[in-house]
Amino acid sequence: MSKYTTGEVAKLCGVSVRTVQYYDTRGILIPSELSEGGRRLYSEDDLGKMKVICFLRDLDVPLGSIGELFKEEDPASVISLLIAQQKQSLTEEIGQRQTQLDKLVELEKGLKKLDNLSVESITDIAHLMENKKQLRKIRGTILAVGLAAEAIEIGTLIVGITKGIWWPFAIGMCIAVALAVWISAYYFKKVAYICPKCHTIFQPRFKEAFFANHTPTTRKLTCTHCHHKGFCVETVAQDNG
Repeated sequence: MSKYTTGEVAKLCGVSVRTVQYYDTRGILIPSELSEGGRRLYSEDDLGKMKVICFLRDLDVPLGSIGELFKEEDPASVISLLIAQQKQSLTEEIGQRQTQLDKLVELEKGLKKLDNLSVESITDIAHLMENKKQLRKIRGTILAVGLAAEAIEIGTLIVGITKGIWWPFAIGMCIAVALAVWISAYYFKKVAYICPKCHTIFQPRFKEAFFANHTPTTRKLTCTHCHHKGFCVETVAQDNG
């Protein structure tokens, strides 16, 4: 049966000699015998065991757990359990890292839009990132109600044109107008705006917000704190966060 020195085991497993020696001192991979000169000699079984150790270490399985594994009567079942636990741990870590990466990407996008970088501007971006999901939910509600109102209008209009019956259209228009009023009131209650000048988060008067020039993410308003008038960035109202 073949015998391997520490250096040969290290080379075959792609690790350092010091690593093999360390596993010996930890009692995880004890050589089958020692040469007359006191050199460690490893068997084929020892080499296979070392490959298993390297495989599990590549999966970040703790060394202590690996040591306990080899003491079990049925190591195969324990390995399956360790792999399942490590898989769950890595899945959670990947999710956390992906969340961090998404935040970094959003922060990078926000910073590119800034002419002057300041602590306050980074705080604004962080606030927008934290409330992005909630703001998307608010806009989704508005869209759903808006589509329902439009469906009522179109449906009753078709009935009026094809059947000559117009009272459903009149009722439908009243419902659509009521829904439009509700949508506007709901929307401006749920959202607030960040002043680009003083970075205050404020809620404007309904009339000003309703008639203000706007883009999908900004609205031209007068800040209630510093009275600066300009395009303010939309976010979630603080009492809804």
